[in-house]
Amino acid sequence: MTTKKILITSALPYANGPIHFGHIAGAYLPGDCYARFQRLQKNDVLYICGSDEYGVAITLSAELANRTPQAHVDIFHKLISGFFEKLNFSFDHYSRTTWKGHAETVQAYFKDLLTNGYIEERITDQLYSETDQRFLADRYVVGTCPRCGFENARGDECTKCGASYEATDLINPRSKLSGAPLTKKATKHWFLLLDLFRDRLLEWIETKDWKPNVANFAKGYIKELHARAITRDSNWGVPIPLPDTDGKVLYVWFDAPIGYISATKEWAELKGQPEQWKDYWCDPKTLLVHFVGKDNIPFHAVTFPAMTMGQNQPYKTVDELPANEFYNLEGRQFSKSDGWFIDLEDFLQRYTADQIRYVIAANAPETSDSEFTWKDFQLRCNTELLGKYGNLVNRVLVFAHKQCAGIAPDKKELRPVDLEFLRKIEEITKECAQSYASFKLRKASQLLMELAQQGNIYFDGKRPWQDAKEESSRPSMETTIACCLECLKLLALLSYPIMPASAEQIWKMLGYESSLSEQEWDKVLHTEFPFRQPLGEAKILFQRIEDQQIQAEIDKLHQAAAAPSAPVSAANAPLPTKAKIDFEDFEKLDLRVGQILEAEAVPKSKKLLKLQVNLGFEVRTIVSGIHLAYKPEELIGKKVVVVANLKPATLMGIESQGMILAAQLEKGLELVSIKDLPPGSIVS
Repeated sequence: MTTKKILITSALPYANGPIHFGHIAGAYLPGDCYARFQRLQKNDVLYICGSDEYGVAITLSAELANRTPQAHVDIFHKLISGFFEKLNFSFDHYSRTTWKGHAETVQAYFKDLLTNGYIEERITDQLYSETDQRFLADRYVVGTCPRCGFENARGDECTKCGASYEATDLINPRSKLSGAPLTKKATKHWFLLLDLFRDRLLEWIETKDWKPNVANFAKGYIKELHARAITRDSNWGVPIPLPDTDGKVLYVWFDAPIGYISATKEWAELKGQPEQWKDYWCDPKTLLVHFVGKDNIPFHAVTFPAMTMGQNQPYKTVDELPANEFYNLEGRQFSKSDGWFIDLEDFLQRYTADQIRYVIAANAPETSDSEFTWKDFQLRCNTELLGKYGNLVNRVLVFAHKQCAGIAPDKKELRPVDLEFLRKIEEITKECAQSYASFKLRKASQLLMELAQQGNIYFDGKRPWQDAKEESSRPSMETTIACCLECLKLLALLSYPIMPASAEQIWKMLGYESSLSEQEWDKVLHTEFPFRQPLGEAKILFQRIEDQQIQAEIDKLHQAAAAPSAPVSAANAPLPTKAKIDFEDFEKLDLRVGQILEAEAVPKSKKLLKLQVNLGFEVRTIVSGIHLAYKPEELIGKKVVVVANLKPATLMGIESQGMILAAQLEKGLELVSIKDLPPGSIVS
């Protein structure tokens, strides 16, 4: 078998918040399954990822949290990489864009593009906020779309008509942060002349056999290419490698994809072979596969290849781009700000990584949007993982221990039913390999479950418990169990890319001493299960998920996104006790300790203060009617109790993302305060 060199990347997650299921379904689970499968094929696989840690969004979030940008990304880099470990992602190296080798690699990219005439210096008008005293990046700008007139278009793209433009093209642009109007102010920047690559890109992309949704999206994007600014006014980012450019850095969309190369350089350095990265990035025989979500198609199918075409180094451009569509939650987009998300850390306290890996794979958004629902999760876990998959493993091994003394029996005389079963499971295994190789994760999950189902049908049809009763029919029983052990061997093999922990458990239960990850796919397929191999102890792989457990999860999700029944009253007079509630109603409240970082008066309001409150896991803007009782400077550093699962509401043009608890007295208000507990602590 010819060994292939395969370089796999998953889109770099942005280190400005935790990841959620939508991210996993798009770029990470498909990439990990493909890497695991190709390693079983004994190909030379290098799987690279890392945290994307620059950009204006990082600096603004860090300021709100009262910490440096580096401290901010340190927190989320650790959080994200920790989640990847819990979900058993098998990166060969997980890097970050703040390591020194990244800046050097990005600057070399910039210099080649500049030298080769693909970068141009321009004096341009950019949007400036007098209120914030800074230039605002496009993601912090909203305005009226110049194409369709939608009044809340984003700074770089209209979410209504899909138009792409520069933020300066917006009509009536305003700050997304403060709502303040923006003015144009002259500043020097460098532009990547993407339109110069149009013909080369169109010719190049015609050589790709990508999914229609990816190829068509990319072709349409190429036709609209124009020069695009690649620098920003900031001190956080990769510095421009030119004199007299203090306070200007390369824009994050330019430096992030180059992070794949710099991460590979770091991997090579850590191995003590600093030039080994070239074996992958500079070898035309390398198969380069980018796993991304739908929103990252333009950068990976067009922009990054164009940047690479302008290099003097013989870097690889992408060969395969199996981008997925969006993965939603219960009919809506995942949204942390709306409380419409599932906390991974909380999830993994009750369920296993293999359960969520399988459920996402089984409903992967490969050609159209799909969604996670709690009912579907329960159904698949109970009927497929427990009822088909786990049931087959348990019943075969328990029976083998009871009737065969825990020793693998030999195949005696194979009848047509046995031969047909062995033919079917081999056929399923081969088809599953083709599905993994062609990025059809949903199909692969269906096939491994079909294999389990075939095993159950065969076991039931052969009725080995009847054959075990008579000495004359025991050879038939032993043949049945031997064939079932063949099926379990292949079941472990097929499920390893999607459910590595469960697959390894089955492998050990079958008595193998080596790890399944060290095996070769075809050898496992074509090597008969060892006669007389001692079998390991049968263990339960999955637990049943009960209806009340799922209903609690659904209730929790809806409670987090629920709107308040009424605003806080500002009346001075004591109020009578409200209607009695059940304890379950009280449990719906998520009360957290928050520490006030900033406080300022809301213009044109006597009562409202705009607060920045640290909840431990994030900083939120909260508008509170306490100005008559507290001066802004009195609140800085104060620890208060926050209703953290209140649906955001807009007050005086400011989105308030929570509510602070206060007691009403005749003389005014008094905040409910906390002395020693850290921000984020639960109040109950």
